[in-house]
Amino acid sequence: MPPASTVRNPECLSVDEVLHALRTSRTGLSANEATARLEHDGPNALRTVRVHPFEILLNQFKSALMILLIVTAVLAGALGDVSDAAVIGAILAASVLLGFLNELRAARATQALHDRVHHTTTVIRDGQPATIDVTGLVVGDVVSLTLGQIVPADLRLIDVTDLACNESVLTGESSAVGKSISAVPTGTALADRSDCAYMGTVVQSGSATGIVVATGERTEFGSVAGGLTEAAPQTAFQRGLSRFSILLLQVAIVLTVFIVIANLILGRPIIDSVLFALAIAVGITPQLLPAVVTTALAAGSRRLSDDGVLVKRLVAIEDLGDIDILLTDKTGTLTDGKISLTATLAPDGTPDDQVLRDGLLGTDSAIHAGGNELDAALWRDAGHVADSVASYERIATRPFDHDRQMASAVTVSTDGNAQLVVKGAPERVMARCVDGERGQATLDRLFAEGSRVVAVATKQVNTDHTTITDNDETALSLEGFLVFLDKPKASAAQSLTALAALQITVKVATGDNVVVAAKVVDDLGMRSGGAITGTELDALSPDEFDRVAREYTVFARVTPAQKARLVTSLRAHGQSVAFLGDGVNDSLALHAADVGISVDSATDVAKDSADVVMLQKDLGVLAKGVAEGRRTFANTIKYVQMSTSSNFGNMFSAAGASALLPFLPMLPSQILLNNLLYDTSQLAIPSDRVDPELLRSPSHWDIAAIRRFMLFFGPLSSLFDFLTFAVMLHVFHAGASEFHTAWFVESLCTQTLIVFAIRTRRIPFLRSRAGGWLIASVLVVVAIGIALPFTPLRHILGFVVLPWTFYVFLASMVVAYLVLVELAKRVYYTSLTFHPQMPRRWRDEAHHIQRRAARFTTVGHAPRQATTSLSATSPKS
Repeated sequence: MPPASTVRNPECLSVDEVLHALRTSRTGLSANEATARLEHDGPNALRTVRVHPFEILLNQFKSALMILLIVTAVLAGALGDVSDAAVIGAILAASVLLGFLNELRAARATQALHDRVHHTTTVIRDGQPATIDVTGLVVGDVVSLTLGQIVPADLRLIDVTDLACNESVLTGESSAVGKSISAVPTGTALADRSDCAYMGTVVQSGSATGIVVATGERTEFGSVAGGLTEAAPQTAFQRGLSRFSILLLQVAIVLTVFIVIANLILGRPIIDSVLFALAIAVGITPQLLPAVVTTALAAGSRRLSDDGVLVKRLVAIEDLGDIDILLTDKTGTLTDGKISLTATLAPDGTPDDQVLRDGLLGTDSAIHAGGNELDAALWRDAGHVADSVASYERIATRPFDHDRQMASAVTVSTDGNAQLVVKGAPERVMARCVDGERGQATLDRLFAEGSRVVAVATKQVNTDHTTITDNDETALSLEGFLVFLDKPKASAAQSLTALAALQITVKVATGDNVVVAAKVVDDLGMRSGGAITGTELDALSPDEFDRVAREYTVFARVTPAQKARLVTSLRAHGQSVAFLGDGVNDSLALHAADVGISVDSATDVAKDSADVVMLQKDLGVLAKGVAEGRRTFANTIKYVQMSTSSNFGNMFSAAGASALLPFLPMLPSQILLNNLLYDTSQLAIPSDRVDPELLRSPSHWDIAAIRRFMLFFGPLSSLFDFLTFAVMLHVFHAGASEFHTAWFVESLCTQTLIVFAIRTRRIPFLRSRAGGWLIASVLVVVAIGIALPFTPLRHILGFVVLPWTFYVFLASMVVAYLVLVELAKRVYYTSLTFHPQMPRRWRDEAHHIQRRAARFTTVGHAPRQATTSLSATSPKS
């Protein structure tokens, strides 16, 4: 008999009918039966991150640059210029191949990262609970749901304790929906099926057990997931790339129009003029920018993975480097996260085991390990007292939720007495007690010592009290306090120092008491701007809230909505914000942040909401991630600066020469080959070293700065191009072929070797050493460019052998060019010091560094880092 794969309308059937139809029981399936059903139905997954090489290959032809190249090759072939068509076709193939290989490598890196992020669930197999990956669920499995969990499959509920699910992913309704086990009538709308929990929805409160009735694409979520085509919003990094592309398009259009008009005025054939103009347009655009960016991001993701940081979206690496505020929780981040029970005290502060006994009665021993860390510590450290509560019966429970901040249970002793036990945040519990004020002095002392405290209160109820409401949790009697200790993490102070060195402000948002949180911050040596509670936040006006968000450091007893509002407020005032959290109450803030960061041990909803997942909750690891993000961005900007300035200079020279020479200054195929070789040499930039000052503060795209850089350094390249033109025409008396060859070699050498000067503001090689791969790739490309005129390919490419005296001239040109660029760098970066748009703190630092440089210069030494961290990007102010 084949395994049962589904049941129609499970919401309309009773629990027993569903169990019978799916050939299962409340004790779950056997392991063998589950294996058979998994083989028959397939994994419980909607889609997997897999590499599709053919799709990646097709994507290479969606680029406007590729279309330009194809059009150019077709036009050349149609006009009988077979050699140009062949060369352009070869360049097209090489560009496609390079882009394909780099994107394929990045895609495989992404797949590897996704394969390391898992969601697990508790399922009953062979009558015993087991933890398995959610992809292994099958129809008929019995699954447990707990607070913060993403429902792993469609379930027919069979046992419910105060369960409410957020089903907005399916229904659009943001309010949580209460659940029960009673069947609903046929035809009930999805939003009203209270006896089912659906894949992708989130457990907002309570707990439950359910039978899996559908998995994978057969779920309600799976039926609509195929139609979800909305693209993810662009990140700041992607928006910067888009603006940069627009800049290049504008420059390309201007130059192309000028060249076509100039050539037509000079009476040259229109087809030759158009082909040359197209080559110019392609030449000014960095064809391999997507490949360079992808390579940089993929390399960064691999290095971060080695450090235990998994990036779910490659572009999030740059966003991680861009943050200047980190809003984080406290437990496990600033503290060890190893909570231990240190005392059980009566309201007057004296030891009292009765408080421990009541606390245990208010905590379900069967699920404490999967609950919060305080419950786990309570049972782990309870000792012999745990045995004394074994005979009690729990007849009603109300689980903890983040709004009430309490959990309750009704227990019945062997002598028939029923008691309601309430435990939770002391402020909330004591406010519901008739004698809460008598424990305030003890509570204040415990908080001042940095202890975490849970209050316990009770009241007598009837034995028929099988449900617990808000009204029941009133008129309580305070029994005392459960005292826990979570010491500050030994490495936290060092990690905070590392983040401070990266100019990242750390703020703390915690559900703990404000005094305890402030003490941890103080013990770690953080400079605090103040502490405030969630209740106090609610009383503020919008303007006051924004001010407090910017100025204060500790936000205690905050709700999920308040955490998200803090993130939104900070972002609205120009800050780039990362949020680090691991609970269901953090999901809103994780969504709202520029970069959401979670940990591998976090709740499912937190991991799904995050952009970055850390394998360990360590701010030191996060600091490495931020530095890696800035390194990735810095190397990307190097390529942008190189390509815009060099390409603009060469194309400007070509445009000027085409208006003056009796022949085209370079053939279209030669222009494209020059650009391809140059770009290939730059593919090693992602592996380049980055000067330390570029890692000290977040930077972002500044198109105006890139334009200034292009217009400043581009003409320097053109200056030497025109000098080459003059020497070739008036010294070597070159014809068209000699001119083409000479300018090809000279332009390739100068624009490629100049990377060693452009990549740093320091003195290259002496104060800043390039990466080994970059040095090798540049030298290989230069060697190829010089060697091409001596190979048999020269006949196809239109090159000729040049006299040895030209290469003497070339060597002197390269040296002079590098020296001039070094001098120009000093002028350029000094001028930026006084740029009116520069943030004041950077102008002040630049002045300070200049004064230091002047002092060192007077004694014949240069400061090791006599530069600002300004670049073609501007730090966030």
